[in-house]
Amino acid sequence: MSVAPGYRPRPLFQSLGPDFADPVTAATFPQHTLRWRNQRWAARVGLDSLTPQAWENHFARFAPLPDNQPQPLAMRYHGHQFRTYNPDIGDGRGFLFAQLEDDHGRLLDLATKGSGQTPYSRFGDGRLTLKGGIREVLASHLLEAQGVYTSKAFALFETGEALQRNDEPSPTRSAVLTRLSHSHLRFGVFQRHAYHERPDLIATLIEHIAYAYIEALQGQSLEAQTEELLRHVVAHTARLAGQWMAAGFVHGVLNTDNMVITGESFDYGPWRFLPVSDPGFTAAYFDHSGLYAFGRQPQAVGWNLAQFAATLTALVPQDRLIPILEDYGHVYSRALADAVFARLGLEPGPLEQDLESLAVFYEWLTKSEAPWDQVMHDWICGSASADRAKHSPIAAVYENTDFTAVRAGLFDRPPVQPERLIHPYFQRSEPVSLTIDKVEAIWTPIAERDDWTAFEQTCADIDVMRDALDLRPEARWRDVT
Repeated sequence: MSVAPGYRPRPLFQSLGPDFADPVTAATFPQHTLRWRNQRWAARVGLDSLTPQAWENHFARFAPLPDNQPQPLAMRYHGHQFRTYNPDIGDGRGFLFAQLEDDHGRLLDLATKGSGQTPYSRFGDGRLTLKGGIREVLASHLLEAQGVYTSKAFALFETGEALQRNDEPSPTRSAVLTRLSHSHLRFGVFQRHAYHERPDLIATLIEHIAYAYIEALQGQSLEAQTEELLRHVVAHTARLAGQWMAAGFVHGVLNTDNMVITGESFDYGPWRFLPVSDPGFTAAYFDHSGLYAFGRQPQAVGWNLAQFAATLTALVPQDRLIPILEDYGHVYSRALADAVFARLGLEPGPLEQDLESLAVFYEWLTKSEAPWDQVMHDWICGSASADRAKHSPIAAVYENTDFTAVRAGLFDRPPVQPERLIHPYFQRSEPVSLTIDKVEAIWTPIAERDDWTAFEQTCADIDVMRDALDLRPEARWRDVT
């Protein structure tokens, strides 16, 4: 096979040894039909020159990449699932396939979903539905365009099996997904070693993180490293929560095993984008109490951070960790303001003033029931889009007197890159969005007649949106302090 000069293999996780993962074998599938290839990100990790046959060999048959991890590894972890501790989980239908650097020097993982059974599959078949794979491609693609720090769907192959599922019409088509992510070291990895009373393994993990991910941890004592790690995780996870709330995104399953130390959004199951602002909106049909509802996501993230911090008390006294954890609220508030102003293309100001403006804005969004994505589209760069907003499908909403305070407090501040408004994307009357009805409209023709036109067009539209918004979250990954 021929990799590009930018291919930089760096398989570090395997050096941690058998206490952290189990070697596994990928499933053998009867079919390998490529449905998604992320060529843009393939270029950033030096895999863009792979032939179609090589792409199939590595991301459907899982032959090892050159000089990379020789065998897939199913990672070991525990987790709180809807706040109930579960010690019987781990990578149940996926594994770590390879590690490599991107063009920013970040260590990235190529990991799978739907690649077969592992020691942690329990009663599952280790497979992924095609609809689930498509939903992950769509979610990660749109979130990236909107400035959310997210994993990327890298490859999706349809695999030719008929799966039985309780939550969708069955039998349904199968797939295997490979995603590119900035670490799969979940909070649950720390929880597992704390549960087994192995502070030595937590210390080993922290040393690994210092070497592989967080340079600022290097050259310090273990206690100092531990405190700095918590500070880093709190900051980056707060940033993620703020970005979700700016995107109107509901993850759906904010368990501790679905959060990673790099503060990256990943693992898209029952996700939804808000049609309109609703703090009580839930994505998962099984979230009966609304624990992970849209408006409760910041609280859920804070609770998960507390569980992560608890695993570190074997290395550092609790009273030294609590002040770091208590800073989450402030860091989240700043992250929320930064994310909303970045999405709207407006200059942030003093935090207290920004939060007051955002409170008025979110209250208006909820009461007016104005479509979330439409408002964000209409008012990019604030008052520089006033004429555009007059031609919006919901222009009448902006003529109501209750919008006056929103405009004065938010949209009349200085714009950032107003030259973006000449982009053809902003000549559209409606934005790209992925509310549930639109996702179903993408899936239905695929299910009924294998028509991928809507899927391909939506992905192309999201590419245009990403270029127009120009948020480039992957270029700003070091910015959180």
